[in-house]
Amino acid sequence: MTENHFKTKSFQFALDVVELCRDLQTTKKEFVLSNQLLRSGTAIGALYREAQHAESGEDFIHKLSIAQKESNETIYWLELLNGSNLISKDKFERLNSISIELIKMLTSIIKTSKAKQNRNPTPK
Repeated sequence: MTENHFKTKSFQFALDVVELCRDLQTTKKEFVLSNQLLRSGTAIGALYREAQHAESGEDFIHKLSIAQKESNETIYWLELLNGSNLISKDKFERLNSISIELIKMLTSIIKTSKAKQNRNPTPK
């Protein structure tokens, strides 16, 4: 797994979220939950991109940790939409599965970054 794979996967996920939210707003007239999902689901890739220009190793890890939290929040909104029968079970399962995969990828990147940092601490 490469970080470029995460960049591509998180961007495609954001596009899927945008499409779902557009559909929810036009067909179901659902704006509150869809806006929450839109915000958290698109933040994952945006935070990753921001982390690419982090000021330090700690900043990189911090930004990815926030992306991890946004991924978890996205799962919550998907579960709520599914539980409210606002999205199909198939759509929920597909997007939920990708969200879980993104969390796992972020966890791996964070762990690797922390291990590298512990091997090569920055001088104070």
